[in-house]
Formats: sequence, structure tokens, C-alpha cells
Amino acid sequence: MPTLFLIICLLLSILPGCTKTETTPPKKLSQEKVLMIGVVPEQNIFDQMNRYQPLADYLSEKVDAKIKLTALTEYGNIVDNFFFLGLDGAFFGSFTYALAHSKLGLEVLARPEYFDGVSTYHGLIFVRKDSAIRTAKEMRGKRFAFVDKATTAGYLLPLEYFEKHGIKNYKIYFRETYFAGTHGDAIMDVLNKKADIGAAKNTVYERMAKKDNRIEKELIIIEKSPDVPENGLAVRKDLADPIKKKLKDALLNMHNEPNGRSVLTNFGARRFIETTDKDYDSVYKYAKDIGLNLATYDYMNE
Repeated sequence: MPTLFLIICLLLSILPGCTKTETTPPKKLSQEKVLMIGVVPEQNIFDQMNRYQPLADYLSEKVDAKIKLTALTEYGNIVDNFFFLGLDGAFFGSFTYALAHSKLGLEVLARPEYFDGVSTYHGLIFVRKDSAIRTAKEMRGKRFAFVDKATTAGYLLPLEYFEKHGIKNYKIYFRETYFAGTHGDAIMDVLNKKADIGAAKNTVYERMAKKDNRIEKELIIIEKSPDVPENGLAVRKDLADPIKKKLKDALLNMHNEPNGRSVLTNFGARRFIETTDKDYDSVYKYAKDIGLNLATYDYMNE
């Protein structure tokens, strides 16, 4: 009897301990930090992600945080959805940065410099060579493909061009106008005769022309804009200073190491250079000259 009593007591002392061990989840040793970075729809989403993902992976190793890319479907979305999607930063085009800085107070860190030493881009207006269109007058009644209301090359340049040539209301001057969504789509729409005239940034135009020789053979550029800063990384103003510094240092120094140079080659750049809000003075002036108030501008496509 005493032996049986001892066995029962022993079992009662063991069972609660076993039960506790089975129901308590293992303790995590660390929590991985994640930085959400947006990417504008400069070209189709697959090409855009193939270009930016190696850069994101490289930066993840340098800043001790996982860089997660979010591809935006429209340029305007990157301003509208910056806080809604919980973004910490984004690679902005010149006009989207100017909008985001004016509306959200974002801080730009760096932008790419290409192998020819250029760190800017300009807008182009182009038509098919076999069309009779070479002037604004010859555009009347034609189809015009913009990119997005939140782009310099794909919308501000055409607006300035229209104003310079006395086109007061482009919606009635042209037979049709529409937003293609990406620079690549605007180029292809003119190439494939969906539109008669298009606008896009020169870097995308040149990148696509290297892959498709029809662009060089069949299209002709009839107008170009002044230069503006290439797409740069800007972050929210309340992002922790140590993270900002790590991101900036990683970008500015990646050309000094073999792995960084390999990533840059895939990206199509020689290095990243320091960038400040002052570098966008030409964009602010451009918007002012055509009467746009960036703080109140309605950048959503119609």
C-alpha cells in the first residue's frame, strides 16, 4: 500500500510538468526586421522586379533587415498608398518624389549613376516614322498615349509642349488621349499603332530599343524635355536614423566591392550617388511653370 501511494504521488508530480512542456510554444530567439520598399511601374512588373530584387537582396544583407519590395500598379498609388501599405521608402521617379516630398515629407537618399556618368533622365515625345506627324499642328485629331498623371516624362512634358504650342485643351484637340500605365506600354502602343503619339522617359526607351530593334527603325523622337534626377530611394521622415544611414552608406559604397558591382551591373548602373531635395529644383520649377500646385495636385488618372 505505501508503495502504491508513492507511485501515485510521483505520477501526479510528473504529469503537470509534462502537460506544461507540451502546451508552451518554443521561445523565439529573435524577430527579423522588415523594411517595405515600393517600386514605381516604370516597365512591366516582371522586368521591374527582376531589376530591383537583386538590389533589395544586397541591401538586406547590409542593413540587417529584410527588404521587401512592393510593385505599385500606378504611379499615383505610391503616394496614395505609402502609409496604407506601411511602406518605409520607395524608388521614386522625379515627379512622384516631388509629390511625395510635398505631401508626405519624405527624404531622398541616393539615385543611380549610369555607366556614361549620367544620373538624370529626360522625357521624349515620339511618333512612328511612317506617320506624317512631326509638329504639334499635325497632331490634331490623333491619338496620344500618356504614361501617368504622376510622371514627369509621361505627362508633364506633354503638358508643357501643348502650352508652348498653343494647345489650350488637349482633350478636344486630340481624337483620343489615355494613360498607358507604364513607359514601356506607351512606347509599345505607338510602335504597334494603337496610338499615334506617345511620351516616355529616355532611359526606358533606350533600354527597350536595345532589345527590340523595331523601336530604332520605326519610331522617331520629335521633342525632349530638360533633364531631371533619375529614380531615387526616398524614405519616410520618421524612419530611424541608424537605418537611414545604413541604407545610404550601402548604396553609396556598393561599387567598391565585387558583389556590389555585380548587383549594379544587373541594375544597369555604375554606382549610386548622394541625392538631396535640392536636386529636384528643376522639377519644382517645371511644375510651377505649368501652374501645378504639388501640395494639392490631383495625380489620379481620369
